[in-house]
Amino acid sequence: MKPHAHYRPPDHSKGDESTIGGYMAVHDRPAAFEGSDGFSYSVEIIAEETGDSAGPWQAFFLFVKWARLGAQNPEGHLESDYLASGQSESVARARLGELPLDAVKTVLDQLIAERAGGISKRRWWDAMRDESGDT
Repeated sequence: MKPHAHYRPPDHSKGDESTIGGYMAVHDRPAAFEGSDGFSYSVEIIAEETGDSAGPWQAFFLFVKWARLGAQNPEGHLESDYLASGQSESVARARLGELPLDAVKTVLDQLIAERAGGISKRRWWDAMRDESGDT
């Protein structure tokens, strides 16, 4: 039997929820964004050992794209370039975790644009809804 998710109230003593790392700590879950293509994306900070002279550990964002309709299943993913480095995994992850949420959204939207060749993949009805101000 699959366990059900439980709501946990935010614990603001765990960090600054205006940063990606702080948001994930305060809310005890990954942050999620609506991409410029109209799809939902959750984000995780990943670090890997590269042996780079700037820092042997490099951190990047992994954005998981979720299906629009039907069961909540992953439909794809996007990965940023390395955006932070450190002498250990925890240092690299913490450094990237200091990025403000709006900067993380900018990274996501840039990755979406690059994937699409600079052409918006939004459906016409989403664009019309946004232009009319309806939600």
